[in-house]
Amino acid sequence: MTWQPEIEELSARKSLAAELGGEDRVDRHRQAGKLTVRERIDTLVDGSSFREIGSVAGFTDYDEDGAISGFTPANFVFGRATLDGRPVVVAGDDFTVRGGAADASIWRKMTYSEGIARELRLPVVRLVDGSGGGGSVKTYLDWGRTYVPPLPGWRDQMEILSEVPVVAAALGSVAGLGAARVAGSHFSVMVDGLSQVFVAGPPLVSYASHEDVTKEDLGGARMQTANGVVDNRASSEEDAFFQLRRFLSYLPGNVWELPPVGSSDDDPGRRDERLLSFIPRDRREPYDPRLLIDLVVDRESFFEIGRWWGRSMVVGFVEFDGHPAGITATDPGYLGGTMTADAAEKLRRFVDLCDTFHLPIVNLVDQPGFEIGVRAEQAATLRRGVGMIAALYQATVPYFSVIVRRVFGIGGAAMVDRAERANMRVAWPSGDWGSLPLEGGVEAAFRRRLDAAEDREALRAELLAEFEPVRSPFRTAEAFDIEEVIDPRDTRPLVCEWVRDAYRVLPHQLGPKARGYRP
Repeated sequence: MTWQPEIEELSARKSLAAELGGEDRVDRHRQAGKLTVRERIDTLVDGSSFREIGSVAGFTDYDEDGAISGFTPANFVFGRATLDGRPVVVAGDDFTVRGGAADASIWRKMTYSEGIARELRLPVVRLVDGSGGGGSVKTYLDWGRTYVPPLPGWRDQMEILSEVPVVAAALGSVAGLGAARVAGSHFSVMVDGLSQVFVAGPPLVSYASHEDVTKEDLGGARMQTANGVVDNRASSEEDAFFQLRRFLSYLPGNVWELPPVGSSDDDPGRRDERLLSFIPRDRREPYDPRLLIDLVVDRESFFEIGRWWGRSMVVGFVEFDGHPAGITATDPGYLGGTMTADAAEKLRRFVDLCDTFHLPIVNLVDQPGFEIGVRAEQAATLRRGVGMIAALYQATVPYFSVIVRRVFGIGGAAMVDRAERANMRVAWPSGDWGSLPLEGGVEAAFRRRLDAAEDREALRAELLAEFEPVRSPFRTAEAFDIEEVIDPRDTRPLVCEWVRDAYRVLPHQLGPKARGYRP
């Protein structure tokens, strides 16, 4: 006697589950330009590394003899796999079964997937396609009652953010709880033209607010990456999967491990001559911050996060001599590089991310201060800016400030006022700093004289010329108010040396932070 009959039944049940929502629905799904959930997982992970958990969970009908007469698989597929050889938990929604709605799922599968990832200290990859929420109101009739809406498993889903990397891809029309699972991750991406993310879809919006909008207008990729709901947009599902893998490649598997250090064929002592003239002498002239980053980090190592949101700040992951690090820079080509409310929120979130996973931060500082004016006040720039400052001061990860140009006001001070512990700061000869920009300060301090002058511009130029020698960074270095002024070409060798030292400090900081990660 063997258990062969049961093995055959298991195989038959797995075959039924592999049919997803049925041939017709699968065909419609593909005709919309979308991969099925199982195709997505196979495309994302290494080879045949996916080991499914709950493969035969679903909704089964039995005939009078106890034989299966109908089967609908749960529309949530998850299991363990490897990405670039590193173990992860992968979970995906099956839109071909009730549009990925929760009333066609089994809640315990979703909660179990996050719980086991937390228990095993493995990163989580969420492939979201559907609502994942409370499902249709039709369930009220099925149950004969309504219910107080729950958030099953969300304690784990919030606490896991402080312990392991969590990434999400929105791969269709994602609403409600599904949308929250995308936003409630360390990194999110959506496919341009294919994905939409919103709290509620057009029918409910039309009823509640009398707005008639398309799904794309309501929550398309260009909107949701410009307002910070989603970090990046992708050109295809395959591009989205590439970005998920790339993001995870900089991070440790959990907060008890160091970030993965690799080798680099880029000379850590490389001195790029372009840096010598990179910052224009005209202080109002912009430059390309992404090129600046590329000139000092390991070649082709920069992975930008949130390019279309908070655009006066540029943030992302890089490597220095094979060591992962976070990097931030100002984009003077957008609103002069001022710290807007969105930019402050973007920087706050990025600092929390690096601090949670113990990535040293290198900041290429050119900060003219908080945005001012009516628009800035309406956006609560000060409140969000103070939140950013709190994140900088709460962070314990090593921090290196390279002042390439401006440091003014509260916003500028927050970028560089951390010269303690394993932190360091240096300045280029183009450094320019103070409580406020000199040009604006002269207008305020000498307003009466300027208004009374026969030639206002001539007097203004005369006053600025009088102050010009005082603003020299070498005067500041004489008082040791800046620790070192360096040749810009020495930036990469100096930072590479510092990052190697920082990685000697990091083992003493491993583990969760005292404060949890804030999405």
